[in-house]
Amino acid sequence: MNPQAAPAYGLWALVLVNAGLIILFAASFFKPRTAQDWRALGGFSAFVVALFAEMYGFPLTIYLLSGWLAPRLEAADLASHDSGHLWFSLLGLRGDPHTHPVHLVSTGLIVAGFALLASAWRALHSAQRRGVLAVRGPYGFVRHPQYVAFLAIMLGFLLQWPTLATLLMFPVLSWSYVRLARKEERRMAGEFGCAWQAYAHGRPAFLPRLSRVRAALASLRERRRARIDRQRFTAGAGAPATRGRTS
Repeated sequence: MNPQAAPAYGLWALVLVNAGLIILFAASFFKPRTAQDWRALGGFSAFVVALFAEMYGFPLTIYLLSGWLAPRLEAADLASHDSGHLWFSLLGLRGDPHTHPVHLVSTGLIVAGFALLASAWRALHSAQRRGVLAVRGPYGFVRHPQYVAFLAIMLGFLLQWPTLATLLMFPVLSWSYVRLARKEERRMAGEFGCAWQAYAHGRPAFLPRLSRVRAALASLRERRRARIDRQRFTAGAGAPATRGRTS
């Protein structure tokens, strides 16, 4: 260990700042209203706090597993911050863990999760204002996109910085979201009746059907192609008006 190096842990101010920002960011997209919403956000918040407490506060996982990790990470300094990227270290990978594909995939999951959370809230809020069932946007693919978003974000953090606490919390929170989803579905069935049954019959709860995803991508490509064609037509239609002009 390099005694001159900046401290990697004990940075509790960073724990508060980072955890607080992530939780506020999620809350601004999720916008909890009901007790069920707050339970979903509360479980996610506990996961985030546990994660950053070990990332910048005290490396409990590395401390508890130091006897097992030390011979497997002979060249690594267990007190260094990079050692917290356990997947990277245990797989014997070299280089900067922040630029490795594992880290990039985890970042992609986190960003995609927040984007999905925001998109799902917009679709849900629009439907609630009109008093109808949310079926557009992410709700056209799965019945519970907001829970999928939370799970994607947590999975991204697990790939990036696994800890014993978050590894134990992830399946528990996953099951709690399944239970919340089932409770929500019973409420929706009572409120929307046959409309809900017809919607639920064609939409999985959490994992979208590949056929529907492929159809959506094909539709997106068609719309993009049509827009490009319109732009070309507009540009071509305006070209003759400038021919023959002199300054």
